[in-house]
Amino acid sequence: MKPFMDENFVLTNPTAEKLYHQYAKDLPIIDYHCHLSPQEIYENTQFENITKIWLYGDHYKWRAMRANGVEEKYVTGDASDYDKFLAWAKTVPKLIGNPLYHWTHLELKRYFSVEEPLNEHTAPAIWEKVNQQLNSGEWNVRDFIVKSGVEVVCTTDDPTDSLEFHEKIKADDQFDVKILPSYRPDKGLEINREGFTDWVNKLAEVSHMTIDSYDAFLQALANRINFFHDIGGRVSDHALDEVVYQEATASEVANIFNKALAGEAVTAEEEAKYKSYTLTFLGKKYHEKGWAMQYHINAHRNNNTRMFNELGPDTGYDSMNDALLAKPLVGLLDSLDQADAMPKTILYSLNPRDNVTIATIMGSFQGGGVPGKMQFGTAWWFNDTKLGMINQMETLADIGVFSQFIGMLTDSRSFLSYTRHEYFRRIMCNLIGQWVENGEYPNDEAALADIVQNVSYYNAKKYFQFD
Repeated sequence: MKPFMDENFVLTNPTAEKLYHQYAKDLPIIDYHCHLSPQEIYENTQFENITKIWLYGDHYKWRAMRANGVEEKYVTGDASDYDKFLAWAKTVPKLIGNPLYHWTHLELKRYFSVEEPLNEHTAPAIWEKVNQQLNSGEWNVRDFIVKSGVEVVCTTDDPTDSLEFHEKIKADDQFDVKILPSYRPDKGLEINREGFTDWVNKLAEVSHMTIDSYDAFLQALANRINFFHDIGGRVSDHALDEVVYQEATASEVANIFNKALAGEAVTAEEEAKYKSYTLTFLGKKYHEKGWAMQYHINAHRNNNTRMFNELGPDTGYDSMNDALLAKPLVGLLDSLDQADAMPKTILYSLNPRDNVTIATIMGSFQGGGVPGKMQFGTAWWFNDTKLGMINQMETLADIGVFSQFIGMLTDSRSFLSYTRHEYFRRIMCNLIGQWVENGEYPNDEAALADIVQNVSYYNAKKYFQFD
């Protein structure tokens, strides 16, 4: 029997052990998509206790606690931080087979040297041990980033954001890690959503221009792309919960936009035309700048209306969507390819049903001499489990070029989540080790080391060109 989470955790064969320990373990991290706060990074926030850094805003843990019968007051309510921590500690032992169990203990081990499993009996001592370290001044926000070996962090930012904290971090010569913005214009695409016209007005304000036409709107979006680029942004991101594509002329979309600004209803067909034309425009701009474009697809958000009204979005009430994907996604990508303006593109679906579909669609748009120009994004959200990661990597290997994969990201709001890169690297090394041990790939150490190091780090470094 192997010891609990020892140095060879998840590594089940000698080849995997060698690949991880000698070639993957100590490589830097490029976290090209997350939801960390630039303000907290700039201010180098100190968290007074583990609940504040661990449980606040972590909807993964919240879902597990609710499923374990924990009352909402101990999840997002007014219970004390210690009582919330204790509620989580009581939940953890129930999570056998869940990645939350592994992530919890990797974070306790790697950052705070806590070796014992977390449960309601060990919780009081762990609470004291971790909080003492958090209040020592040696584990502020920047310490988690630097000591994790992070080189680049890409936050998620609205085009209307001032990026003031990104600018301040960039000017800080005492901090070498690149903290870069990612351009996420979702609110500008949701023409039927409440608040659209308010967002357009805010875009006009930060762009120092009047937006009284669709052409002006597009110009404002382009101006903000230029602004993000000047700060160092090289990545965009889009939450396409349902991909739509409908061909339209510029004049048609201009009329649709004017209807929305006037407060008139926009039909589903008109919305599809507006989104399609606008996304194609944005993709062309990303291509001009050499950016990577990310599509996060097939999430079904805010399922529980009562809890949405009480707590708002991103509180653990989302799930997988099952909207049809192939035809609209091909239409959207083809519109860019026809204009010879396909940017580097990363496709993620929250529904693993779409894995093979995405992997085959990608192959239709590769090219331009860019290795892995079209990327099958790493297992995301409900899929960044051991099984989900294996399924995504096996599908990519089956159909695409696994060796050009750009690897893992955190997609997290927590500064402790960098251990997810370790988790991914261990699973990836074990998968490759199994292929070798089964005689499916030669035991060529140099070739294997190259693949492991590229997927862990170097492919992303070359792909994004943040330098």
